[in-house]
Amino acid sequence: MYGQTQKQAKASSSVSGFVLDISLTPNYIRCMKTRDAVSLISKIKEKTNRFILTEMAAQGIHDLATSHGDIIYALYNHQRLTMAEIAKNIRKDKSTVTALVDKLVRTGYVAKERDAADSRIVHVALTAKGEALKPIFEEISQRLLNTFYTNITEDEKKELLRILIKIHDNF
Repeated sequence: MYGQTQKQAKASSSVSGFVLDISLTPNYIRCMKTRDAVSLISKIKEKTNRFILTEMAAQGIHDLATSHGDIIYALYNHQRLTMAEIAKNIRKDKSTVTALVDKLVRTGYVAKERDAADSRIVHVALTAKGEALKPIFEEISQRLLNTFYTNITEDEKKELLRILIKIHDNF
């Protein structure tokens, strides 16, 4: 690709009639090979995390990490969950969930309560402060998706999801 004219670069990146103007893409992306897919996925994750943190900061939210979002989202879908249910739901080990939930308790977004019948079981629920995040998180999520899928057709979205699920299932 190096040394090609812009017209040659456009032509070399044509797939099924779709032309991608790779002249606007950074050099390190244009030179990637299929073995670099994992690196690219990692870079996308870094960029999406940075996007989310920037958006949260713009909304005055400075005391949350992106890793807390999975727990808060799980609690939006369930009024109350045990620590074990959260761990299963977000696919993290219990010790990681405990550390994340403890910070959410300290910052006032969730409350923990021991089960009356079995004190080993801890239930977690959103507080009013945690519930108040829902419209903000929905707005940030929509902006993230809009950015993520810019210039991506509906068919490409479906194909991307199909391939990512396939890759995910390999592990």
